Amino acid sequence: MIAPRIVATDLDGTLLDSTGSVSPRTRRALGRARDAGADIVFVTARPPRGVDPIAAMADVTGTAVCSNGAIVYDLDTREITSTYALDLAAARKLMETLREALPGVAFAVETGRHVLVEPGYTRRILPDLPFTREVVDACEEGEPVVKLLAWSATHAVDEMFTAAVAAVEGQAEVTHSGGSGLLEISAPGVTKAGTLARLCEERGVDAAEVVAFGDMPNDLAVLAFAGAGYAMANAHHMVMAAVERRTLSNDDHGVAAVLERLYRL
Repeated sequence: MIAPRIVATDLDGTLLDSTGSVSPRTRRALGRARDAGADIVFVTARPPRGVDPIAAMADVTGTAVCSNGAIVYDLDTREITSTYALDLAAARKLMETLREALPGVAFAVETGRHVLVEPGYTRRILPDLPFTREVVDACEEGEPVVKLLAWSATHAVDEMFTAAVAAVEGQAEVTHSGGSGLLEISAPGVTKAGTLARLCEERGVDAAEVVAFGDMPNDLAVLAFAGAGYAMANAHHMVMAAVERRTLSNDDHGVAAVLERLYRL
């Protein structure tokens, strides 16, 4: 393929190694792609606050697609430029539906700035603690539902995914990024791939000019959209079954290995 104009990469389990770091080799490969004229676009489930330190480690600027496509974020100005949120009434209905389909499930809402945690949602992520608020009803806080988070301490995430997709019947986008017992739910049509496609259209970039990397089910649509989509060697079984192109694992610098070939390091 021609040298890609956009390098679209997931972060956790893909660009980042198991310690959560960007290796020197990966940083050099990203720099070489950028020097050749490519835009590096993070395409991640993380909210903006979780992307800033990685951008600094990787020496990446420009635009990031955050929260599974629900947010477009300017890494330079640290401003959210677009938000595609769930309607509050729709979010409440989804909660009711999922409580029936997945007994014992609890909910939190990612707003893009904070996490609103309802009773029973005891999952905590250390970096998010300063941004976490405990609330009785997340849908009554008046904040955007960028992602509805459905969590269970007892259900396996793949089983949750199957049950939730059947229950919501197309009323929302349901996916997961490997978190134990955690589903991530977005507005209908809001995906990593859809927002990336919008960015490509704005920049006059064809899908054939995109190379993408990912490891989890929420990356599948991006890998299918890109002219060249690569599954990491450590990818989820759904990704491995669906994606023909493979690269090395995140701990073996799999993103760098491909970029070195494409940009002839």
